[in-house]
Amino acid sequence: MGLGRYVFGVSVLAFGLITLAWPDYYNWLQLRYVSYDQGGRIFDYAASAAQILGGVAIAFPRTAKVGAVVIGAVYLVIALLSVPQIVATPQVYGPWGDFFLQFSMVTGAAIVYARLSSAWAPETLDRIGRILLGICATSDALYQAFYPDGTNVLVPKWLPPSQVFWTVATTVFFALAAVALFTNRSALLATRLLTLMLVLFGLIVWVPLLVLDPHSHTNWTETAENFAIAGTTWILADLLGEYRRSRRLTPV
Repeated sequence: MGLGRYVFGVSVLAFGLITLAWPDYYNWLQLRYVSYDQGGRIFDYAASAAQILGGVAIAFPRTAKVGAVVIGAVYLVIALLSVPQIVATPQVYGPWGDFFLQFSMVTGAAIVYARLSSAWAPETLDRIGRILLGICATSDALYQAFYPDGTNVLVPKWLPPSQVFWTVATTVFFALAAVALFTNRSALLATRLLTLMLVLFGLIVWVPLLVLDPHSHTNWTETAENFAIAGTTWILADLLGEYRRSRRLTPV
């Protein structure tokens, strides 16, 4: 499956460990939509355990499918926690963005599982993977377009030409990647560039913030989440690359 699966698994594992390290820090991801009275703390620990077990299992060939199922299930549940907020305020894009952010991890786990299952034809997996990740990339573009200030403040001031430039540029890059994935035009190149962009996000934005303030729960979770999404796009890039090579080697 390539390196993407390991980046994905380690990031998910890190997310579970981070949650256990901050047991009283409850305002993370969609769990902010669930109160403790609704069993939120129990879900918090259960999700952490699933992320740790799934992150470890997906790294080994014999347990990778099980790990993919566990990771896909936990992130699907986390994504669905934002649905009531979407229904309550459909005009606000924040909850929509939350849903698709977590659904991108569901996509990564689903691709790993399907790739290791002989029941899926390569063409079908190629198409479904592109469409699902294309939807998530579209959401990323919309989120940054609706909330540009949230991206502006994260762009390092030393990075030329300006913070606004990189906010607009990365929004456009997400949108172009989505178009490439939907149309299957330069989809492999787009996915590789999208992976590179996300990895650079982590190295240029989140890792320095983490070094400057290692006590910040937000810095840890955002770093882990960023690399988990990068792992997802990397998984799809590995899949598309493998599929393209197999097509070239198949006799006509």
